[in-house]
Amino acid sequence: MTEFQLTELATKVVEKLKNENKTLGLAESCTGGWLSKIITDVSGASSVYLGGICSYSNTVKMNLLGVKEETLKLYGAVSKQTAREMAIGARKSLGSDIGVGITGIAGPLSDNTNKSVGLIYVAVAYEDTVTVKELNNKFTDNIRLNNRLSAVETALGLLGGINE
Repeated sequence: MTEFQLTELATKVVEKLKNENKTLGLAESCTGGWLSKIITDVSGASSVYLGGICSYSNTVKMNLLGVKEETLKLYGAVSKQTAREMAIGARKSLGSDIGVGITGIAGPLSDNTNKSVGLIYVAVAYEDTVTVKELNNKFTDNIRLNNRLSAVETALGLLGGINE
């Protein structure tokens, strides 16, 4: 998916959130704020988008998002458990109706764990539910770019499906 197509998808998400009177807060790691950028490319996004936390380090994940040290030790920064806690933490820290957490290994190099490049978790916290999607991308070209694009596309897809 191209960045233009992502912006079109983000436009639909922003409109949906406006229509449902819902707000959005983000916690991004491997995407480095790309989801925030795509959302804010949409005119009028300020009516639904409260902000984002780019939590590349575990310290930021713990201190700003409330990810438990125990979670990071047991499962690692790249895990469904961490993505879940990031989404909940974004929602709580930013005071939004919906929180998104994204963590993964964008590549092209691994992070010296047994986890593969392209392993990404995208979590969406809404009301009492947290949905986590696992990606196991196997890109061979533009690995880092494509993994990050895939994570942003997945997050927008999950956000587009809220309340459906």
